[in-house]
Amino acid sequence: MNAMTLPLPSSVTPDDTARPTVHATAVPVVDEAAQARLKAQVAAMARAQRLKTMARFAAPLLGFLVLLLVWQAVAHSGDKQLPGPIPVWHAAVKLFSDPFYVNGPNDQGIGWNVLSSLKRVGMGFGLAALVGIPLGFMIGRFNFLNQMLDPIISLLRPVSPLAWLPIGLMVFKAANPAAIWTIFICSIWPMVINTAVGVRQVPQDYLNVARVLNLSELTVMRKILFPAVLPYMLTGVRLAVGTAWLVIVAAEMLTGGQGIGFWLWDEWNNLNVAHILIAIFVIGAVGVMLEALLVAIARRFDYS
Repeated sequence: MNAMTLPLPSSVTPDDTARPTVHATAVPVVDEAAQARLKAQVAAMARAQRLKTMARFAAPLLGFLVLLLVWQAVAHSGDKQLPGPIPVWHAAVKLFSDPFYVNGPNDQGIGWNVLSSLKRVGMGFGLAALVGIPLGFMIGRFNFLNQMLDPIISLLRPVSPLAWLPIGLMVFKAANPAAIWTIFICSIWPMVINTAVGVRQVPQDYLNVARVLNLSELTVMRKILFPAVLPYMLTGVRLAVGTAWLVIVAAEMLTGGQGIGFWLWDEWNNLNVAHILIAIFVIGAVGVMLEALLVAIARRFDYS
C-alpha cells in the first residue's frame, strides 16, 4: 500500500518547509509606575543636593547677618560709643583706599603694619620649626631623651607666652628681637609635642624590619618615620602658627614699633574705635588665611 501524499498549500513551497520557524522576540512591557517612581527619586535626590549646596553657602551668610544685627543692637544701646556696621564700613573703605602710605616711622598704612607682623611671625615660627621638629623626632625616637626632657617641657609649656617677653627685652635690648623670641618660645611646644607623639605611634614592626635590614638612622627617619609622622607634624605646625599670630598682636601692643598690634593700640590711644574694630576683623581674616594655607599644604603632602 503506497503512502498517501498530502498536497501542499499553494502559498507554501517545498523550500519553505525546510526553513526553521522564526518566532517573534517578545517586547518587554515597560512598568510605567516603576519608571515614574524612579524619576521621582532622581528628582528628589537632585533637590536634596541643591538644598545642601544652598545651605552650605546660606548658613555662613546667615551667621554674618546675625552678627551684624547683634552688633547694630549693641551699638544703639548704652552710651552709643561703639560705632555700628555702616560707620565702620565707611571707615574701612577710606582706610583701605591707601593701605601702604608712609608719613613717618610711626604713621604708616595698615598694609605695612600687617606685613611687619607677618614678618615677625615668619621669623619666630621658622626658628621654632627648625628647632622643634628635629627635637620632637629625637624625643619620640629615643626614650632616654624623652625621660630627660619631658619634665622640662611639662614645666615650661603652660607658661603664658607674654611672660617670656620681659626676658627677651632684657637679653636682646630691643623690641623687635624680643617679639620674635616670644613667637619662638610659644610656637615650639606644639611642634615638639605633636612630632614626638607621631613618632611614638609608628608601629614597632616597621622599626624591627629596619633593624633587620640594617638601615641607617638617617634612612629610618627619611623612609619610615617622616611619612608616618607628617600628619602629626602638620597638626603641630597649624597649632603653632595660630598661637604665634595670637601672641604677636599682644606682644606688639606691649613693645610698640610697627605692626598690627601696635597699630591697634595706637588707634585706642587716639580713641578711634572704628579702626579698632577694623583691626579685629583684619587680624581674624589673616588668621583664617594662614589656616587655609596650612590646610592646603597638609593636603598636598598627605601620604595616606
